Amino acid sequence: MTVTPARLRVHFLPQFVAEHELAGSTVVVVDLLRASTTICQALASGAQEIVPFVEVGVAAQAAADYGRDEVLLGGERGGARIEGFDLGNSPVEYTPEVVFNRTILFTTTNGTRALDHARHADQVVLGAMVNLSAVVAFLQRIPRVDILCAGTGGHVTREDILVAGAIVHQLLACGEVQRELGEEAKQARVAWKELLNAAQAAGRSPSSQLAMELRETPGGRNLIAIGQGDDLAECAQIDRFDIVPRFDPVAQRIFVP
Repeated sequence: MTVTPARLRVHFLPQFVAEHELAGSTVVVVDLLRASTTICQALASGAQEIVPFVEVGVAAQAAADYGRDEVLLGGERGGARIEGFDLGNSPVEYTPEVVFNRTILFTTTNGTRALDHARHADQVVLGAMVNLSAVVAFLQRIPRVDILCAGTGGHVTREDILVAGAIVHQLLACGEVQRELGEEAKQARVAWKELLNAAQAAGRSPSSQLAMELRETPGGRNLIAIGQGDDLAECAQIDRFDIVPRFDPVAQRIFVP
């Protein structure tokens, strides 16, 4: 009997794949700097749920509808906290003291748009370095996986490709399912393996190597320019959390089951 291999694809930007092509798939949305990381941090800190929005004005109106004191508004434009919002997009802001048991209305330049692009998928999860192994474990037996990189301002970013490559690399190492790789999945895996080799040659941990390399990526340079370069080390921490945030596009909420 012929065994049909499972499909594993990576998309370097949302515009590289039509929304309808993601139907029937499990989509991993990746925005390493910083939406994916910050969402993981918020939920690991005990936030009840995160409600993502594409537009700032819609998020602000939703806060008024909820009752402004009943929710936290979080997010960024151009990397900076939005005027009138409680929180920006730095993971260090989302501590248990601030977000525990709270609903967070959240909008970012790239990450929440990528989530919206994946709304027709069978299921959508958030992937970052901080929950890398948890995501891989979740995906092990799923036959159809698409990793959707958010990019930065419509441009491909190395930081998201590295996360995608790490997921691909670990999934193949598991050997649970025979997988057919798309070309971008192969390219992403090569990029991650090169980082691992560089880390080994320099005697660094993969997290330390990644934090260093993030300083030269488009998103990393943007954060350094606005004085938020410390977030790079936070986003480079591998396997800090054992959670897989899920996005329910019908209920418009991100949560941990």
